[in-house]
Amino acid sequence: MTTQEPQRKGGPGGLRAFFRRLTSSQAELEAAELREDLDRHGATPIASCAERQRFCVAGTLRTVTLRPRGGAPALEAELYDGSDVIDLVWLGRRKIVGIEPGRVVRAEGLVSLQDGRKVMFNPRYELRPTG
Repeated sequence: MTTQEPQRKGGPGGLRAFFRRLTSSQAELEAAELREDLDRHGATPIASCAERQRFCVAGTLRTVTLRPRGGAPALEAELYDGSDVIDLVWLGRRKIVGIEPGRVVRAEGLVSLQDGRKVMFNPRYELRPTG
């Protein structure tokens, strides 16, 4: 007669999750963490945002640049949430205090497509605490 040993379960995620974290790149781990934060910010994953609809997105600003559009200044920021990127564009602005690379931002607005990239013009935004 054989007795079965009860299966041991590790903590949250167990051994499989441990090895996944061990073999994942830093970028993959950061992307997964950003995707987990979406619920906390009440946001939709950027990858799920459709053109010509209003959405609330949240993520980390990767780049912020001043790029003229039609002769007027425009502040552009690339927002990444772990699923995709969207360009946030504030027309007529040269600088916005707090809008800088590495900052966590929640933005709301109409999503459009321009040159194959998702763009949100003059979005409402909220600077979020990091971490």
